[in-house]
Amino acid sequence: MKTSNPVLARLGQAAERERSAGYAPTGPYGQPGYPQQYPTEAGYPAAPPTVNTMSIDDVVVKTVTLLGILGVSAAAAWVLVPDALLGPAWIGAAVVGLVLGLIISFSRMANPALVVAYAVVEGVFVGMVSKVFESLYDGIVLQAVSATFGVFFVMAMLYKAKVIRATPKFVKGMIAVMAGLFAVMLINLVFALFGVNTGLRDGSPLAIGFSLVCIVVAALSFVLSFKEVEDGVRMGLPQRYSWVAAFGILVSLIWLYLEILRLLSYFQGDD
Repeated sequence: MKTSNPVLARLGQAAERERSAGYAPTGPYGQPGYPQQYPTEAGYPAAPPTVNTMSIDDVVVKTVTLLGILGVSAAAAWVLVPDALLGPAWIGAAVVGLVLGLIISFSRMANPALVVAYAVVEGVFVGMVSKVFESLYDGIVLQAVSATFGVFFVMAMLYKAKVIRATPKFVKGMIAVMAGLFAVMLINLVFALFGVNTGLRDGSPLAIGFSLVCIVVAALSFVLSFKEVEDGVRMGLPQRYSWVAAFGILVSLIWLYLEILRLLSYFQGDD
């Protein structure tokens, strides 16, 4: 089964090699989906072990698990980290989370421990950011969380209803747009470190427009994640790769939450 995702394509080829070797579920005529039967009577070797393939339920369970870990980590950081250490904890968690995210994204192997570690570190980051915003704007965190999950469920329904589909052109366009946005945000961060205000994050009309663009792109990125899950299930990837799929959804949720949080802050006033 072809996919526009090069990482999934490589993983699919690996899964196909496993099936060809008899280590993954196959049908009675070699097709995927059912365990291949081997004679086990006297004089015959025992059946080789089978590999459970990922399913949508696996991804759902892993995603909920990661969200739970992130939530607990965020709450713990909110309560335990003193205000004097908010800045260092914020920056440290952001750097570590970025490194872990890059390792997971570019690694060809699914590593649940790394994915869980990412959820823990990002929980600290999200907790620190949320604490700062909540101290400035009462109730903004609950609003941002509600809006984030609202957008997620709307996108899930639209995808299930096939209103939005991840066509090859859509995937290529989204990858290009996301790469462009991250480049702009990185350049903006560098300018900010040198005291230069580009107007992208100061609450101006330009900043509001930029945040709206980021929110739309973050919401559409769920379509890519849903497509990856479908492709992974269809190609019969091993069950452990459900952690990678859940990681992709978690990244989009965090990005969407932070952008919504920032946008809401622009409309809170100076009270």
